[in-house]
Amino acid sequence: MTDETGPERSPTQSSLPGAAAFLGMGISIAASVGAGVWLGLLADSRLHTAPALLIVGVVLGVVVSVVSVVAQIKRFL
Repeated sequence: MTDETGPERSPTQSSLPGAAAFLGMGISIAASVGAGVWLGLLADSRLHTAPALLIVGVVLGVVVSVVSVVAQIKRFL
């Protein structure tokens, strides 16, 4: 009898898609929070409201990160 499950994969090959998904989530989190911090600092420097808009930027960056990660996780469920 022949095995019709396909070619065998090494553990490294089979874990690559999962690792790429986690890498994408990490990059998404870092970019969202980083953009929030940068925009908050920029707005604070122009409007002289430090640190109020920095805090708003961080909170918005975290919210965007959570929404993005939840959307990415839903693809696998």
